[in-house]
Amino acid sequence: MDDTTVELKRTPLYDEHTRLGAKLVPFAGYSMPVQYPAGIRAEHDAVRSRVGLFDVSHMGEFRVHGPEAVGFISYASTNDPAQLAIGQAQYSVMCLPSGGVVDDLLVYRLGDEDFRLVVNASNIAKDWDHLAAIVSGFDAQMADESDTVALLALQGPYAEAVLQPLTPEALSQIGFYHFLEGEVAGIPGVISRTGYTGEDGFELYVPAADAAGLWKKIEEQGGPNGLIPAGLGARDSLRLEMGYALYGNDIDDETTPLEAGLSWLVKLNKGDFIGREALQRQKDEGVRRRLTGFQLIERGFPRPGYDVRFRGESAGPVRSGTMSPCLAEGIGTVYLPPDAEPGDSLEIVIRDRSVRGEVVRPPFYKGGSLKR
Repeated sequence: MDDTTVELKRTPLYDEHTRLGAKLVPFAGYSMPVQYPAGIRAEHDAVRSRVGLFDVSHMGEFRVHGPEAVGFISYASTNDPAQLAIGQAQYSVMCLPSGGVVDDLLVYRLGDEDFRLVVNASNIAKDWDHLAAIVSGFDAQMADESDTVALLALQGPYAEAVLQPLTPEALSQIGFYHFLEGEVAGIPGVISRTGYTGEDGFELYVPAADAAGLWKKIEEQGGPNGLIPAGLGARDSLRLEMGYALYGNDIDDETTPLEAGLSWLVKLNKGDFIGREALQRQKDEGVRRRLTGFQLIERGFPRPGYDVRFRGESAGPVRSGTMSPCLAEGIGTVYLPPDAEPGDSLEIVIRDRSVRGEVVRPPFYKGGSLKR
């Protein structure tokens, strides 16, 4: 059953999207804005050069707490949550015993025994079932906060300038992948210096009932700085220019984090976790394919699913692909043999025509304002 045959859910910001004239599309079971009247290119450019505001409230949030919360999350994910200080976030993945990726996620340490896991909207039910089957073996409890927590993403080089007048917190003191609990426009929540655009910015976790009011306050405050709302279209082109993986395209349960270039998330020495044995074996034997970036050197739009030819053979489909607004060239990702090198030639079959391209090491766009 697909999104067109079920009643779509609405985020707490649905009325704001309709007020702003957004084009709404089904996405992960929600009615979401793919773009606003300014268009995807204008939204993309605003985030790169000024600031944009996204509704990401469709994402899932699970609260985990208890004496063995760290042990539970460590067993369920490949990174090491024990290394997190309170007020720090971590990118990680959850794997199957085969090493295939269940989902990628963010882990927030709110307290010694208190965590928040942020998962992809399309995987909320699957992730919950996966984790619920594990948590019973630990002295920890899990709660689904997805419908009560809203998430706004303010992204771009002017993000701090827009947000600072709305909060008493010293935003300049929040490092990348760190957060604090405070107020924005009088609304309590979590202010996190994270995002998926390659630009500086913040993600704001607030009660769902307060989301619309906060959206309007940020919209008003950001007007003089050229803030515009941005939708899923710009979110996708921004993350792909940075080479960031998208679940369902670049990673899935048939791909491992080692194949996807996410080996830095896999802490094989931390102790046991789901998928560890398979990933250790794959590391020892070497991967047979690797997620690789490419850029077209001829005009073309490399859409996901198009066949890629490499060394005279089909290498499989384009995983992610778009026309880069910043580079004005087609860019994308594909799984290639591990010895593929930047500059190697390949071809994308677009409507029965072979379009020449070459292997490129992401990020494709290197001018972002993000300071790590």
